[in-house]
Amino acid sequence: MNLTHAEEGKEYIIQRIETDDEELDSFLFSLGCYSGEPITVISHRKGGCVVSIKDGRYSIDRQLAEAIII
Repeated sequence: MNLTHAEEGKEYIIQRIETDDEELDSFLFSLGCYSGEPITVISHRKGGCVVSIKDGRYSIDRQLAEAIII
């Protein structure tokens, strides 16, 4: 399941990142988004969602949300 199907307010553990784009992968890693890390969807938006990773909140688009497998 990816982040677009996640329940708001529930904490999940990231299983993997599915992308062939190295730039996208390194961007997510810089946010602290990698396998084994907890992630919480704060809210779903029309073009993506707002997530909490470590001590930060980020607004990510649908492409990023679909790449994050939980």
